[in-house]
Amino acid sequence: MSELYIGLMSGTSVDGIDAGLVDFSHGKIRLVGFHYQAFPTELRQQIHNISQADQPILLKDYGTLDSRLGQLFAEATLKLLDDAQIPTSAIQAIGSHGQTVYHAPETASGFSLQIGDPNRIAEMTGITTVADFRRRDIAVGGQGAPLVPAFHQAIFADPSQTRTIVNIGGIANITILDDKPVIGFDTGPGNGLMDWWCQQHCKQAYDRNGDWAASGRRLPTLLGALKDDAYFRLTPPKSTGKEYFSSAWLQQKLSLFNDLKPEDIQATLCQLTADTIADAIRQYAPNTLQTLICGGGAHNSRLMSLLRENLKMPVMSTAEQGIDPDHVEAIAFAWLARQTLNNKPGNLCSVTGANTPVVLGGIYPGKTI
Repeated sequence: MSELYIGLMSGTSVDGIDAGLVDFSHGKIRLVGFHYQAFPTELRQQIHNISQADQPILLKDYGTLDSRLGQLFAEATLKLLDDAQIPTSAIQAIGSHGQTVYHAPETASGFSLQIGDPNRIAEMTGITTVADFRRRDIAVGGQGAPLVPAFHQAIFADPSQTRTIVNIGGIANITILDDKPVIGFDTGPGNGLMDWWCQQHCKQAYDRNGDWAASGRRLPTLLGALKDDAYFRLTPPKSTGKEYFSSAWLQQKLSLFNDLKPEDIQATLCQLTADTIADAIRQYAPNTLQTLICGGGAHNSRLMSLLRENLKMPVMSTAEQGIDPDHVEAIAFAWLARQTLNNKPGNLCSVTGANTPVVLGGIYPGKTI
């Protein structure tokens, strides 16, 4: 008998919704179906606007966006099930990450805020929905992020070797899998700064294959200025977001320079992502024998090339292990929903710095038939 869950993910790249239908029966994890639903341009802009650090927002705008995203998550779920020809009644639960609009666990009253109303998801689909995964970990002293290392351990750990899993979304994070307690943390920018710079100068959502970055030359002085940030010197556990590594952060760094070509800045931003990921692996996982890449960054040929140059080891997509790099996070949040419904912890204290393992998320019951 199938044990079906759905994972919904919208990450820091703010490009759209990943919806994965996952079967956990017989002790295995099998992706049954997947649907990607892109955000309209104006909605992406609204999310970016509401996510800016230290900018006033209207509660009306916040509430409207929360409701609209909840509806879109529900629609993505129903489209996924329609394509797979599976009834809603067959699904145990949905795990919805939501859309992060602010992540600040390091403040005196730390918090992490995701929107995409789970009440609407549960009501429109009739399926029990688990959401708001991060704040319970923060309540016990954790960073609330990253949460995917627990799933990475469950699916990618290999007792015969040290592996590092790198997820490159808007922000990049790593998971170190060896014979010690799992370490995982955000290394810094992933695709986010490159995407924003490309949007400003090429009027494209992202730098396809990293071709624009490859056309420029790296600027060592600018690279040094970008890497001269306190975040990179922090020791784990640590996490960050696009409210920190933002367009304002980049513009402040660029204000120290004159007459830089846009393509050279893009090349340097690509190098920044590669260097900070590689530096973290060399410092915290020097015995890594294999690095597996997931997230949108796996499709950036220039970034992948720079990582291989930096690391001098096999660097490959998680597709080599049977999971498409675009599917990993959606599957992870299906897995986390299953952990919650089974009253099992979803966090790893060695990753987030939490005082204790906890069951994550709030449960929003589906319709009673």
